[in-house]
Parts: sequence; C-alpha cells; structure tokens
Amino acid sequence: MSHLIDIRRDLHKIPEIGFKEFKTQSYLLQFISNLDQQYLQITTWKTGIVVYIKGTNPTKLIGWRTDIDGLPVQEETGLSFSSEFEGYMHACGHDCHMAIALGLVEAFSKQPPIQNVVIYFQPAEEGPGGAEPMLEWLKAEQPLLVADEIYALHIAPEYPVGTIATKPGLLFANTSELFIDLKGIGGHAAYPHKTRDMTIAAANLLLQLQTVISRNVDPMDSAVITVGKMTAGTVQNVIAENARLEGTIRTLNADAMAEVKRRIEAICAGIEAAFECTVSIDYGSMYYEVNNDAECANALLQFAEQFDGAIAYECPAAMTGEDFGYFIKDIPGAMFWTGAASSYGLHHAKMVPDELLIPLNCQFVEQFLRQR
Repeated sequence: MSHLIDIRRDLHKIPEIGFKEFKTQSYLLQFISNLDQQYLQITTWKTGIVVYIKGTNPTKLIGWRTDIDGLPVQEETGLSFSSEFEGYMHACGHDCHMAIALGLVEAFSKQPPIQNVVIYFQPAEEGPGGAEPMLEWLKAEQPLLVADEIYALHIAPEYPVGTIATKPGLLFANTSELFIDLKGIGGHAAYPHKTRDMTIAAANLLLQLQTVISRNVDPMDSAVITVGKMTAGTVQNVIAENARLEGTIRTLNADAMAEVKRRIEAICAGIEAAFECTVSIDYGSMYYEVNNDAECANALLQFAEQFDGAIAYECPAAMTGEDFGYFIKDIPGAMFWTGAASSYGLHHAKMVPDELLIPLNCQFVEQFLRQR
C-alpha cells in the first residue's frame, strides 16, 4: 500500500477550498477510472464524487465519507511535496483522508464486499459546508445511494499512529461561524464628538461577548465564544467608521447554541443603542453536532481492540466542529479520531502527519466495513 502515500503526496500539492476542488476531483476520478469497473458505479455532485460498490450478497448499504478540501493556510512544512498553490494547504489532513478512501475503492474493486458500500468524497467540509447539501441532493436525486449506516475518520495529531479514538454519543460540538459588522460615522481624530467611533464600539462589544458564556450558559454545559479577528480603521489619525469581529461559537447541545445566539443578538442591539451605530450579524457556516450511534461507535472500538496495530481508546468529547454530523443526524453511524503523531496541531502551517497512518487505516477500515 505504499502507493497510497504517493497519492497523499500528490493530493497534498493541490489543496483547494470548498466547492473549488476541481483539480482534486479530476485526480480522484482519474485514479478511480483506472480501476476494474465491474463492481463500481460513479456519480458526481458539484466537485464531489460518489462511488457505489456492488456487494456479493447485500442486505444493506454501508457508507464511508471522506472530505476533500484544503484550507487558506500558507504552508510552512518545508516538505519536498509542499503545496503548489500559494496561500493554501491541506492543514487538516484531508489529503490523508482521501488517500485512505481511494485505497478502499481500490480494495473493493478487486474483491467486492458482502454488503453494498458507498463512498462519498465530500467537498467543502471546512466551509461553507458540503455535507448538508450533498445529503439533500442524495435524498432528492439519488435515494438509492443514501447509506443505511455510515462511518468516517479524522486524523488526530496528538495521538500516536494506530490510535482509534471515539465514543458513543456526542463526539464533536455544534459549531457556528460568527461575523459582526459595525457601522458608525468616521472623521478626523481631532473632532471625536462629530463621529461615532466603531473602534470603541467594537471593543465594548468584544468585552460584553465574554459575559455570554459566564452568565447565560448553564455552568453544567460547555460552550465557547472565540473572537479570533477584529479589524477597524484605516490610519492613526482617522476615527474608524467601520469595524468587524470574526469568530466562532461552539456548544455541546443545540439549545445552548440557540441561547448563545439570542444573547449575542441582544448585546448587539444594546451596542447599537449605546453607540448610535448599526450592527449586522452573519453566522456563516453552521455545523450540527457529531453524535455517534452507540452501537456503531462501540463496534469500532471492539474491532480496534482485536485489530493488529490498533489501539482502542474511548475518548472525551471535543469542541471540534465537523459537518459529518449532518450525515449521522438521520443515519446511524460514527466517526473516530485516528492517530497522526504530529508535533503541530490541526490547521497549523507546520502540521505534518505520520504517513504510516494511511496504510494502517486503509486496512482497518476495509476490514471493519467487510464485517459489517
């Protein structure tokens, strides 16, 4: 399976953001077209691909999902196969995910499974979100390609290679992007009374947002509001007319997400009144929680306990967001972390996963799906 590592390196060179994965789709289709087509049926959706594999004695359809997009991150790994696209990188390991999925297609094309299997190469996981619209298209246009149960993995840099980490129930949080734009009246720095300064308004808003978690969310729940970027103004002697806050919201239940958003909107209304400005909110991409089916998650852990080279670990839930949650909202299934042994974490410009995870996980997933 060493060729899967070469495939990962090819894909690592061409990271593309959501719904623009044109070269990636072309590469994937080329590889799949060179396989024995006897048991395969290939369908495309936008920049995604659906590969159906006919089983030998099927009673159900088992799904596997992989994500295919990259991130707007300037790579700093120094690898000989670094990204060829300036400002973009596979900093979340989707290149590894795709190599594993191609390995599955290859293995099943040579020796079909007992059950029917469908493998979804899903675009836009990092944004604006490809799982929900892909699933809607499947249900409306390709209902026979909707899995009866479904699985996925995500690399975990903090775990050693071979770790299969998951749990029944909630694994990943509900997530929402957060973009807040403030508009006031700009002007000369020497005449502040003639302006409505959005630097001051944004600073007050930022501080008030920090009270939402501490004073409006049940202390027994977990939630996060992080503002990662704040911009205002153009030059040192001009009072800012506009300001913008960009961040993320994470909660462990849907009710908490609704309450957090209600409080954000109330605080923004207060800022409008206090600073005589206008405030608009955009929640961007919103991802549903990854809530693993108990039987499916336990099956993964039990299989990992018996698989040579794997380490089963029932891990805690994380505030990570993943749009795979939309797949298992209505379909029984589970996602697991797989160890990648990297010194740098996900979305870091120097994140380098240990490529040994690719053949190991390809074998693990293939054998797991065959026995389902």
